[in-house]
Amino acid sequence: MYDVAIIGAGINGCAISHAVIEAKKSVILFDMSGIASGGSGAAGAFISPKFSKEGELRELLNDAFLFSMDFYEKNFPQHLTKAQLLHIAKDEAEAQTLRAYKQNSPLRLKTPSKTLLSSLTSHAKECENVSLDAGVVDAPAMCQALSNGCEFKREKVTSLVYNDGMWIINECYAAKSVVLATGAYESLIYEPYSGIRGVWGHRIDVRSACENSASIHQFVSISPSKEGEIAIGATHNVHYHPQKNKEPYDIEAGRIELLEKASRTMDLGSVEILRDFTGLRSGSVDYMPLIGKVVLANETQAAFGNKLRVKHFDYEQFLYYPELYMINGNGGYGFVLAPYLAKMLSELMLQGKPISERLVPARFFARWARR
Repeated sequence: MYDVAIIGAGINGCAISHAVIEAKKSVILFDMSGIASGGSGAAGAFISPKFSKEGELRELLNDAFLFSMDFYEKNFPQHLTKAQLLHIAKDEAEAQTLRAYKQNSPLRLKTPSKTLLSSLTSHAKECENVSLDAGVVDAPAMCQALSNGCEFKREKVTSLVYNDGMWIINECYAAKSVVLATGAYESLIYEPYSGIRGVWGHRIDVRSACENSASIHQFVSISPSKEGEIAIGATHNVHYHPQKNKEPYDIEAGRIELLEKASRTMDLGSVEILRDFTGLRSGSVDYMPLIGKVVLANETQAAFGNKLRVKHFDYEQFLYYPELYMINGNGGYGFVLAPYLAKMLSELMLQGKPISERLVPARFFARWARR
């Protein structure tokens, strides 16, 4: 029997695996396709804050950015490339947002160098921008490193049953606690309030004579050059889902879109496409991630009925699955948020430390129950 079973080996699953292993607990990690085989493997894995006006998500991502940069540099420096980040406005509305951000940013900003700006297209040079020190991680290698120390099973979980104080997985494995890190793929536990949405992403690695020293973000993200290679990604397609669409994803069309968007920002010259990465990212309908205990919707409704319609019902009174947790909904900030959220979740699981109500899955149940 294991202390914790984690289902899903993307960046969220691997990050919580690392946090629990660091606490000297035994972990078994499941994924139907392999470590970082979905949206995490297709991610550009840029470590960046959110350049927006005031708000809960910006505050969360600022904290997560600082935490994760420090976490990666201290624990996995071999998989982190530190580089200046340059975020360029796509339009005038975003330009106004960046101007406001620069006036009240809690982070230390930089002035882009002339060398960096010289690599941009003439149009991109004229656009508002913001810059700071940041980094990029090697997504598959980082997920693999985070999961070291657990037992990994490349196996689809089809059965999850709680019996006699433990969770039984696929009728073969037992664990005291289970963490769902399945992203936007099919869920083992169906609850009508979940609030998860899928966004299909495509990234390409190309060989280019262009030397790029920074992480550049505008219509797509362009990584720093490394041994003549540059990563470009990712597209965001809310209409394609690999488990729902009948037609396969059009790789060639995706490549054309990525290169066209990148060319608006900088001249890459002649490129050779080396690798394609595709996968499904998970986001939430309110854009905030979901971490914490999973509410039993039917049982809670039966217990409280119309009392749930009040605006500020106490979440602690909800009925929850025993020792079942979720970490999900990071959107395009998976590698920024995951270490930070994993720390929160491990502290909840192992120490009982509460998580903010703005992040727990129960917030979606409360909204659903009031309808």
